[in-house]
Amino acid sequence: MNNPLSSSIFQIPEIAALDGRRSLIRIPAEIDVPLTDRTRRIIDTADFRRLTEVSQLGLVSLVYPAANHTRFEHALGVYRLALLYLRQMAGDRRFAEIVTVGDAETFIAAALLHDLGHWPFCHAIEDMNLPVVPPHERFANSFLLEGEIATALREDWKIEPSSVVALLSEKPPERAPRILQSMLSGPIDIDKMDYLQRDSLHAGVPYGRHFDQARLLGSLCLNRKGDGLAITNKGKTAAELMVFARYVMFSEVYWHHAVRSATAMLQRAFFTLIDRLDLDTLFRQTEREMIGTLLRTPDAEPANELLDGLFGPVRRLYKRVAQFSFVEDPEIYPLLRGRPFPWLVRCAENYARLASVALGETIESHEILFDAPPAAKEVQFDLEVHQPKANTYRTLGEVSPVVLTLANEQFDDYVKRVRIYAHPRIAPALQNRPDITDLLTAAIEETD
Repeated sequence: MNNPLSSSIFQIPEIAALDGRRSLIRIPAEIDVPLTDRTRRIIDTADFRRLTEVSQLGLVSLVYPAANHTRFEHALGVYRLALLYLRQMAGDRRFAEIVTVGDAETFIAAALLHDLGHWPFCHAIEDMNLPVVPPHERFANSFLLEGEIATALREDWKIEPSSVVALLSEKPPERAPRILQSMLSGPIDIDKMDYLQRDSLHAGVPYGRHFDQARLLGSLCLNRKGDGLAITNKGKTAAELMVFARYVMFSEVYWHHAVRSATAMLQRAFFTLIDRLDLDTLFRQTEREMIGTLLRTPDAEPANELLDGLFGPVRRLYKRVAQFSFVEDPEIYPLLRGRPFPWLVRCAENYARLASVALGETIESHEILFDAPPAAKEVQFDLEVHQPKANTYRTLGEVSPVVLTLANEQFDDYVKRVRIYAHPRIAPALQNRPDITDLLTAAIEETD
């Protein structure tokens, strides 16, 4: 028999609406998302509607032209998965004893609003790790703590907006919010579950869709301590495939060499302009508005040349002239991986000067860009697998050689390369030069 609290969770309007056919919104791929009056009120606010004009993958569409889906679509997909996670977990006796209906409703609201603080090209800008750029989770507070959404949360959901903020960005000691946070941000969270399949679909590649979402959902349970998400052994293969999907999506889409060229161009332009930008205003804009603001910034050269190559009438991406991997270049790779962005800019400028001498022609400082993996690494798959018959828990890495190789040993170094990009004008002269590593080493020494 279900725990009474479990039964109450099933009666939450949004969860009950999963089985209804009223008030649905359709998103790819043929997914019906149930809406209630209180969810519709939130998604119709101006702050939430802004997400319809913020693309999920930003510059990826310069390489995969159909990858222009929005944060709005993704938010709806994550919200629906939150309902499915809760419906599955409500059958877990320990979960139902710990997580109240109010906790569950806060989780639903947090899932719907988890990307509210995202600005256009957010991840590219955040990866620069500049002190003046706030984490997008903290930036979301200004949308959540006051205004239309805060009013809707208080009036319709009986939730204090600060509770949603805490679930999204704090580290509470209580078990209930820790469990719910693991569902929001963890090895098999609702965010990854949606974006891997959605990004793959829109990019037109199969890699992110080849894991059994239904099987994984059906295997969800609590971990040994009862403070986080785990899976039963029935979901092991689906979890392995999800790990592999994430690995390949990073390798072939998110860190595709041309995508990273565009990213390096945007980052360098933003770095050049940052002292002249009102970031609070900029980060509240839509994608089109932000691009316009950047292009109209006074005295914007050489940033305008970089931005025109990204957003002008003719696409003009910088060309890859060299790349270094953790496996093939163990001496060079660690010298650049995780370096602060201002250091990378100085090193690229030193490289441009040295290359000018080697080529016998002037290379402008902005015509060479370095792209290196940031210091922060992707979340590991630290996930427990429960064997119900024996009542044992082991980590996914212990029972899966796939996960041990691709996740627990951090696949960042295997899919993220250090790359040197050059303006198309001078790239052919630099490509395949025998002294390119010598020039790089000299530039690093000068910068250090």
